[in-house]
Amino acid sequence: MEIVKDKGFWNSGHKPTLFSAFLYFDMSFMVWVLIGPLAVIMMNDYPMTAIQKANLVALPVLGGSLLRLVFGFLTDYIGPKRTGQFGLLATMVPLVWGWQFVDSLNHLYIVALLLGFAGASFAAALPLASRWYPPQYQGLAMGIAGAGNSGTVFSTLFANRLATHFGGWETVFGLALIPIGIVFIVFTVFAKESPTQPAPKKLSQYASVLKKRDTWLFCLMYGVTFGGFVGLTNYLTIFFNAQYGVSAVRAADFTTICVIAGSFFRPVGGYLSDKIGGIRMLIVLYAAAGLLFLTISSLPPLAVVIPLLFLAMMSLGTGNGAVFQLIPQRFGADIGLLTGIVGAAGGFGGYLLPLLLGSLYGKTGSYTPGFITMACIALGALVALSIVQGVWKRTWLSPDGRAKLEAEA
Repeated sequence: MEIVKDKGFWNSGHKPTLFSAFLYFDMSFMVWVLIGPLAVIMMNDYPMTAIQKANLVALPVLGGSLLRLVFGFLTDYIGPKRTGQFGLLATMVPLVWGWQFVDSLNHLYIVALLLGFAGASFAAALPLASRWYPPQYQGLAMGIAGAGNSGTVFSTLFANRLATHFGGWETVFGLALIPIGIVFIVFTVFAKESPTQPAPKKLSQYASVLKKRDTWLFCLMYGVTFGGFVGLTNYLTIFFNAQYGVSAVRAADFTTICVIAGSFFRPVGGYLSDKIGGIRMLIVLYAAAGLLFLTISSLPPLAVVIPLLFLAMMSLGTGNGAVFQLIPQRFGADIGLLTGIVGAAGGFGGYLLPLLLGSLYGKTGSYTPGFITMACIALGALVALSIVQGVWKRTWLSPDGRAKLEAEA
């Protein structure tokens, strides 16, 4: 349908769907990272080594990474609304299991992996919102829907407090069923499919997307920004507890401060990228993240490291919005699939990060090597982006960082 540009953002799309997509992603993200803050308390029931703790908090991210590919396909084939409804129902399975049936560390690992159904929400929520908006507003629309990663704040702020109050982490899983059930009802009533929903494609057409170099470049970029954000979200409570000796609740509170920056600056990244171009934003953000992680690697006092991590998470969160401002411009017709593929890459990055920090800490007794490695990865992404932007500006990207009208859909 034709949309007049001067309608402005709020009048050019469907506000109930945008709100529903945000709410779905927000509560799903809350559940997805639930084990991150609770891991310190779970250790009391199931003693774990540094590697086992890293594995536990990494498994939900691995599950989400794999399932995002499935959800990306379903989003294009049956539509993002039905995919989202399925995702919410599936998310209830690990919550019930964790609440009632876990009696070993292996069971806990399975629950952690199944929480990936909540993480896969990304692949349905963002296309559901963005398809209602014209290209000039898709960065902002996806940024608002993507700001649902603010759900992490609820987990880091309340999960350990509730576990302490009720005398066990299992009750937190049971309580999480309440908002998920409410969101399922709201999502079912208010979310609507966009009239621009593309027709289902053959599997061979999906495979062809993977043959394009730009697909893998976006995977790299998002693997750094989102992978860094969600990986740190799940691991920082362990980091604060192990490095600075603070309690489980206090460690989660410090994590909350850092997570707020990454969560709420995602829409800022989309908005600024709409104005000045995603490439320019990402170059600045990768450089900032790299320098901040280098500084954090010196393991300064707690009063110093918290602001540094706040700024680092802000850079990563803003970068998430910038990456997804570019994707619909380059792959507009395949946005559902690309959201799944690139989201999976971001999730895989988030899976590897806790393993990196945990394994290097286990071998060296210090977090310094881990943060130095993170800095090198961010700066490596900066170099790669600086090289490829020249090619993009000769093909689908204009000199000001916005897509050309003739860019491939």
